[in-house]
This record gives sequence, structure tokens and C-alpha cells, in this order.
Amino acid sequence: MLKIAVVGASGRMGQSILRLAKSMGNVAVVGALVRPGSPAEDKEVPDWPHICYTSDRGAGLAEAEVVLDFAAASDEIGLVRHCVDYGLPLLVGTTGLEASTRQVLEQAAKKIPVLIAPNTSKGVNILLELVHRAAAALDEDYDIEILEAHHGRKNDAPSGTALRLGEEAAEARHKRLDAVSVHHRKGQTGPRRGGDIGFSVVRGGDIAGEHTVYLAGPGERLELTHRASSRDTFAHGALDAARWLAGRRAGLYEMRDVLGF
Repeated sequence: MLKIAVVGASGRMGQSILRLAKSMGNVAVVGALVRPGSPAEDKEVPDWPHICYTSDRGAGLAEAEVVLDFAAASDEIGLVRHCVDYGLPLLVGTTGLEASTRQVLEQAAKKIPVLIAPNTSKGVNILLELVHRAAAALDEDYDIEILEAHHGRKNDAPSGTALRLGEEAAEARHKRLDAVSVHHRKGQTGPRRGGDIGFSVVRGGDIAGEHTVYLAGPGERLELTHRASSRDTFAHGALDAARWLAGRRAGLYEMRDVLGF
């Protein structure tokens, strides 16, 4: 029985993980952390009535064997330091991480296992591999555009998954994403610059997550798409990743490691 603590437990992903963990039988929730002042604080967790939502990091993580973090990126550094101090494996599903936070995670990975997964869906991580291969095989005559769509309450744009897809495409062509990414087009933009990777964003309704990578070349277009119909797919992936992470040696991991490719 793997004991997990969920950070950001009152959010959409946190709620999905708490609910699915109950049905799996081999995972026990021992902590459910929320931000200070959250309406959920001190209330019992549905499906886990012996657990209350708490903002007390020490109490919430005291019995955990693996920590799953889906909280706001601004809360990250203190959590990472706590996990390092207590030797807790950490899965980071938070998106919109600053470069400085990423550096803190990389340093932490020298002491504890850290898995950074902007998207825990197994299908999305297969998509990352396919995009890398396609971008490497098709030269810059094939323009790359990335379209992502999410629910209206999502805070960051483009999504962490969209950016990761862009990184895969750029790396496959031996480029840095920040040198070729285009996030804004309006007015007289002029012709498209060869090698650019464009991003478009849709926000609305309850869209769980959709990502399409277009490789548009002479006389043809390749479209690689993943659509999530339920947030449960991300929760399943996160719980599988947590089980994989338990007992690993210190290091920086990603979902590809979990999936074995």
C-alpha cells in the first residue's frame, strides 16, 4: 500500500486523484494539502473521512511516502525544500514553472527522486515522442504550429504540455524553443519566418485538454492530436507515476521514464 500526499488537493486534478486513489485499493491518501485560507481547510476529504484538508505542510506530509504536487507554481520552492529535508520523492504536475523554480527542482533531484510531468497522460507522452520523430524527419519546409485548448479556469497559457511539445519539435531540429517560438500574431505580420514554431490558445467551457501539432509542408499537412475527454486520464497517469517513483534513487525523471522509452 503506497502512502501518498496530494498538494493542491482541492483543485481539479487533486480531486480526481483523491477519488481515483480510493477505488484503486493499493494507494492510501495520508495527506491533502491546500493553500492557507482555502475554503476546504480543516474539512474532511470526501472518500477519505479520516483525513482533513490542511495547510500545515509538516502535518500533511508527515506519513507520506510520495508527494504529488498539483498546486500553484508560486508554492513550489518551499515544498521542494521540505521534500529534500525529509527525503520524500516528489512528482511535480504543476505547469507554468519559472526557470528559477526549475533550477531548484534540478538541484533537489541530486538528493531525492523528482519527476516533472506537465502532463501525466500516457497518451500525451506518446505524442511527445511522435512529435520529436516527425520534426526530425521533416525538414523546415514543414512549418510547425501548435494549438491547445483547455477549460476557462486554467491560469497559464500556453499550457505546459504545449510548451513541452514545442521543446520536442525544436530539439529535434537542433534549435532552442525560445529562439523560434511565436506566441502573438496581429496585424501586418509579414511572411512566416522559416523554422518558427507558432502557438495558439483556446480557453473555454470544461475542455479537459486538447493538443494538436501541425506540420504543414508542400502539398500536405501532418496533424498529430491528443484529446482528453476526462481529467481522470491525468489522475490515472499520476498515480501510476507515483508508484513508479517510490523507492527510486535520487534523480530527475519524466513520464518517458515511467513508460519505459
